[in-house]
Amino acid sequence: MANGRARRKSVTGIAIYVEGGGDSRDGKAQLRQGFDALLEPQKSAARARKLHWKVVLCGGRGATFDAFQHATATAGSEVVGLLVDAEGPVASSTPHGRVAHLAKRDGWSLQTIAAERVHLMTQCMEAWIAADAEMLAAFYGKNFRSLLPRRRVLDDEPKDAVYTALDAATRDTQKGSYGKIRHASELLRRIRPAIVAARCTSFQHFASWLHGAIAAA
Repeated sequence: MANGRARRKSVTGIAIYVEGGGDSRDGKAQLRQGFDALLEPQKSAARARKLHWKVVLCGGRGATFDAFQHATATAGSEVVGLLVDAEGPVASSTPHGRVAHLAKRDGWSLQTIAAERVHLMTQCMEAWIAADAEMLAAFYGKNFRSLLPRRRVLDDEPKDAVYTALDAATRDTQKGSYGKIRHASELLRRIRPAIVAARCTSFQHFASWLHGAIAAA
């Protein structure tokens, strides 16, 4: 208590719990490095404010939710965020809409969680990767085919259509068909955040929330 008013507890760090990476420690470590690179502007902003920065890849979505819940309950002065695949169309991309989507689809109880900390990759992480077609063409090189989804807002592209398009675009290249384990980490390092944000509202919302949380810390 100071001057009759309680002091607000200072935020000491940002921790993001992310679906993906499979069951192996190496798979999680590689994908974490990819997300760290994609979120470099936010990571640098956090470090500039002397905040700890942590991206945790948790494997399956159930394990990710459990880890997020535990981290939220024990966070202290950390800001904790959740990032999982939507796995399907989302009726509303607002914070409460995202919470409602996960409650309906997965049966997750998030009533006690600040809704703005819950984020979706719409409809899957690969939509973020497919957003930067020019980068993918450069990465895969010869025989890459321009078959990626062309709609401006990729959040509306069905998950299966994204996977099918990625496979068709890359299968004849020397690197072979897109594979989450083989290629996702390196692609996340290379895609340009501004281009992803322009085509994926889900990434735009996530990045904007991170910037706001860091600025308010």
